[in-house]
Formats: sequence, structure tokens, C-alpha cells
Amino acid sequence: MDCPPGNSQDMDVPPVEGVAGGGTAYGWNDAGLHVSSSLKGSTDPTEVQTADLVHVWCLPSTANVGPQEVPRNLEPINLLAARNERESVQIAIRPKVSWSGSSIAGIVQVQCCDLCSASGDRLIVGESVKLRRVVPILGVPDALVPLDLPINQISLQPGETSAVWLSVDVPNAQPPGLYEGEIIINAIKADTESSTQCLGNAEKSQLFTELRNCLDAVEPIDGKPLDEVMERVKSATTSLKRALFSPSFSEFFSDNGPVDMMDEDAISNLSVRVKLSLTVWDFVIPTTPSLPAVFGISDTVIEDRSGVEHGSSEWYNALEQHFKWLLQYRISPYFCRWGDSMRVLTYTSPWPAGHPKSDEFFSDPRLAAYAVPHSPVVSRNEAAKDYLQKEVEILRTKSHWKKAYFYLWDEPLNMEQYESLCNLASGIHAYAPDARVLTTYYCGPGDAPLAPTPFESFLKVPKFLRPHTQIYCTSEWVFGNREDLVKDVISELQLENGEEWWTYVCMGPSDPHPNWHLGMRGTQHRAVMWRAWKEGGTGFLYWGANCYEKATVPSAEIRFRRGLPPGDGVLYYPGEVFSSSSQPVASLRLERILSGLQDFEYLKLYASRYGREEALGLLEKTGVYLGPERYTMEHMAIDMMRGEIFNACRSSSGS
Repeated sequence: MDCPPGNSQDMDVPPVEGVAGGGTAYGWNDAGLHVSSSLKGSTDPTEVQTADLVHVWCLPSTANVGPQEVPRNLEPINLLAARNERESVQIAIRPKVSWSGSSIAGIVQVQCCDLCSASGDRLIVGESVKLRRVVPILGVPDALVPLDLPINQISLQPGETSAVWLSVDVPNAQPPGLYEGEIIINAIKADTESSTQCLGNAEKSQLFTELRNCLDAVEPIDGKPLDEVMERVKSATTSLKRALFSPSFSEFFSDNGPVDMMDEDAISNLSVRVKLSLTVWDFVIPTTPSLPAVFGISDTVIEDRSGVEHGSSEWYNALEQHFKWLLQYRISPYFCRWGDSMRVLTYTSPWPAGHPKSDEFFSDPRLAAYAVPHSPVVSRNEAAKDYLQKEVEILRTKSHWKKAYFYLWDEPLNMEQYESLCNLASGIHAYAPDARVLTTYYCGPGDAPLAPTPFESFLKVPKFLRPHTQIYCTSEWVFGNREDLVKDVISELQLENGEEWWTYVCMGPSDPHPNWHLGMRGTQHRAVMWRAWKEGGTGFLYWGANCYEKATVPSAEIRFRRGLPPGDGVLYYPGEVFSSSSQPVASLRLERILSGLQDFEYLKLYASRYGREEALGLLEKTGVYLGPERYTMEHMAIDMMRGEIFNACRSSSGS
């Protein structure tokens, strides 16, 4: 059997429609490599400084690091994070010369360590500290493929910059303080990789036998007498010891036991060391997001790609995996499938309301809102009307009912669609007068104008839909660069009667306005939530996070849907496209959405202390966000705003 790649990230561009060696947006330079004069002919990574073989530098999370990114000076990383916050940074690596003797420039080993405070508290590698490889999609850096920790190996291409995305997740109860650590980068020989990553057949066979013996010893112990159980555990322990102390793992042991992976003696003095400091402060990002951000997941895409049958146990497991994975991004997922004329069936739990799993889903404090289906998700022998009444009766007895909403129709366009929506909503309100119906729209009925102009007709939609809609969710596209028009929308709503105003983006608005299309600037992605905060909406909707073109195998090429801007409706990728893992792979854009939602909490905190007008002033004074065409393109403004909030709110809390 051929040697597997192991930790080595010798990664080809994933199969994506339209990809052929990179994108034009990031330029191309075929000037070749220039050997440092200090090398004097030697490129043996065991003899020369890694800094003579590669450029290493750091970039903020809002940077789009393309293959022709120009090297900069390496400076220490300084981050600020609240508790229950994720903060990220990128490490760029570009070969100065080739030292591999093959088609690649060479291999670097990236080693990560815990971040430690002076009082001995830690942020643990693999739990809080994680690394992912930035992989281009349609030539644009976007997919974040997990790397094994604490050590990984990355293949570098001649004349190209590669990027590693480092994230630190700060737990809720993490003690505040300054945490420090480093990322160590070593150029290594290609044969080092193969010798450390590959085992010979004899070693594989021995390890397999020992591990199988261990499993055979402990597997059948249910109901066995205690003395027999003890004997089996001893036998398993012996097998495990033989495996662990085999020559295959000799590099991890010394006469005094296991060697710490970060032992100074084990680290070459030829390394590049990237210093990392993280200030954790006492603010805790609320577990339940202040802004409900509801994002659609296509259940049919999961069914087609994963080959699972609707309603099967595998189907339930697949949906649960996607639901739980997205919660880490402060997103409240809902599953959806489209019917005729943009009618939608939306649901957050695939199980009936009375099932324990539904209660588990809806009670999760990370979930800010959940969609209730108006008809059965899985066909049952009961009428839709009876099903709806039963579901509503159960849910209205729960404390989480306040999170519930019904999303029935996506962007109704004509009188027939608006009337169908109203009829569906009437059926729901007959059983639950306090139910919230959400409607997305960007215009009034085209065949029966509500007013002389399209915008005036758009403004009259709430009056037309009342009382059949409680959450009026409007497209940001409608406003163009006229955010002053927002007050006209809000003036039409009866906020005192519980009506809400939410917003959404999709195909529009387009560049330069904030949105999540592939190839937009990083601050443009993050600005979507700055805009939501400034305009004062109380919720946000995004139509689809996994809406690729149809495919029938998990590892099939990723095709964006025709007629949509690249990236629209796709915020994460199937893990199988990049590796054997079925864990979804996040996009840079999804990480920037999380950052924007965290910024929202910072601004909300500042406003709670000093008033909304002061918070709006801070947003503008720092240059972070003034309007849909006037927001920062540089990350420094973001750090300034967050730093000011940290200083103002930390001091006022007496910490």
C-alpha cells in the first residue's frame, strides 16, 4: 500500500468548476526565484536558517492572501479577545528558493504550542488554538482546511504565497490576562517527511496486531465477573504499552518518559518563531446572540451529496451534524426546501415538536431563533392541518416558544403569491395568535401596485401584509447607498405591537456594498454586520449556506449555482472534497461573519454603557463604518474600535 500523506499538506486545488491554475484577480509573476546571497549555494534546511529559505509574515483575518501576496517584515502578533470570542490571524509563507529537488519548492513544518499566562492559565492547542490551511476556490482564497496539531507539514509551491489561518477560541470562564506563545516554522527535507509519516509494512502489521489484541480484550466485558474484567484490562494495558513503546514512537520518548513536543532541545535553532500575544479581557460575549442570524441549509443538497434518504436515520444524523457545526458561528440554522413560486418549507429541527431532540435543539442557549414547519417535514399519516395544530400546541407550552418563527414564502412577487402567503399565515394564527411569521421581500406585488413608484409600493408592504406577518425582512439591496431610507421603512412598522424589522443580503447588493460574495474584500464581508447594527435591525436572514449545484457524491467538484454571483449561497464546503473527513470546511467568509457578529456584541456593550449615539459616533470616528459605500478597507480601524471599547468598558467595570 502506498504511503499516505499523513500530516503533509501537499494539497492540490480542490475540484471546483472553472478553476484552472488560479484566478486573474490575484495577478501572476513568473520572474522566478532569487537565491539569497547569504546562502552561498547551500539550501540544506538542516544547515541554514529557515529564514533564508522562506519569507514568513503575518496578516489580519480580513486580508485575502493570494498566491502573489508580497512578503512583509515579520512582526509579533498581538490580539485582543473577550471571553467566548474567537479571534483569528493569518501566517503567510513564501519560498525564497527551492530546496526539495522536486516540483515543489520545499516542505515546512509548522508547530503550535499552548498559550500561557503568567499565572499558569492556558489556552490549549487543539481545543482553543487551531490551525487551518487557506485553500483557493475559483482562484480566490476561501476554504479553511483543518491541519493536524500540534505539528503539521505544508508543501510550498515555487513563487507562490501560502497562508495558514490561526484561530483562538477563548472559553467562557477563561481567566482574563495576557497569554503568550509562539508558532515555530522549520524548513525540512522531503525525506524527513516521508520517514516520519510513513511506516513500513512490518511495523504497520505489528501495530495493527497489538491494537486489535487490545480491542479483543476489552470489547466483550459487559456482564463479565469483576476478576475477569480486571484480567482483560491488564491484557489490554500490556498490548497498548507494547504499541506505544514500539520503535515507531521512539522519537516521542526519552529515558525520563514522554518528551514534551515543545521541549527546547527538540526545536532547531534554525527555526522561524512567530511570537503570539493575546489579551483576554473580562467581557463575556453572550452565549445567546443578541442579533438572531438565521441561515438556510438546503436539506436536498445534503441528501443528494451524502446519498442519504429523506427521513432515514442517516438523514437525521447528517442534519444534526450541520446544525451543531453552524452554532459555533453564532448562527441559528434552519433547513429548507423550495416549492413552487418560491414557497419554502423551513424547519430548524427535523423531528416533531414533541421529540426530545427538538427540545434539545430549541433549548440550546446558542440558538437565538428557530423555524417551525407549517407542514410535516417527514410524511406521516395525518393531515397538514392536524399536524400544525399539534405542533403549535406543544411548542406554546415551552419557554423557548419566544424564539419560534414561521418562514413561509421567499420574496413574494405578485398578488397571487401574497394572498397564498396570507392564507398560510391565517391558518397558523388560528392556532397560535402570538406566532411570528417572517416574510422576506424587496418589492410589493408587481401586478397590483400599492403606490405610484416601486419604492413607495415597497414601503406599503407592511400595511398590506398586516396582520399576517410580524417580522418584515427586507433586502439591503433596496436601499442602495441611501441608508437614510431605513427610517421610512421603520416608520411603517408598528414596533409597539411587536412587529420587527430584519434585513438580508443575497445576489444583491453588489460591490462596493457589504455582502458575502467570493472575491470581495475582507472588510466588505465583515461590514454586513456593522451595517445591521448601525441601521438598527433586530434580526438577519441569509437564504443558503450550502447551496451548491447538485452532485451525488460527497467529494464531487464544487459548482456554484449558475446565474448567481460566485459564493452566493455557499458559506462552507463538504469536507470530503479536501480529505476523508465529513466535517464541513468553513470559508473565510463564514469566519468574517462570525467576526462581524462579535463586533455587533462589542458595539451593543458600548451602547449599553454610553448610549447608542456615542456608539454610532465611535463607529464613524474610527472610520470602521459610515455607510454602505464608506467603510474601512484596512484592518487597523477595526483594532482601533475594538481597543477603544475594551479600554472604555474595562475601566468602567473596575477591572
